[in-house]
Amino acid sequence: MTDDTAESGEHQHGYLAHDNKADYLKRLRRIEGQARGLQRMVEEEQYCIDILTQISATTKALQSVALGLLDEHLSHCVVDAVREGGAVSDAKLREASDAIARLVRS
Repeated sequence: MTDDTAESGEHQHGYLAHDNKADYLKRLRRIEGQARGLQRMVEEEQYCIDILTQISATTKALQSVALGLLDEHLSHCVVDAVREGGAVSDAKLREASDAIARLVRS
């Protein structure tokens, strides 16, 4: 953390740059290509089942990225907040719980 960040009590969100940022970006670019491929398939009026199959693959790829990010968040941000305790811990646990609920509903 920088001195400014430590003094203000703000959390720095840069842990991905150190760990898996390049991997996430590579996977997201691949997903972007899949989405463009889906657009082409619709434009070319390809068989519906083939389009649905590709949508399923794209969805699973996005879910994989989401689960990886969630794991990173839990193992860094939430663990650090729990160590700090108090309101920060409660807020970070609620935030993680809400994110998990959104992922389960999607």
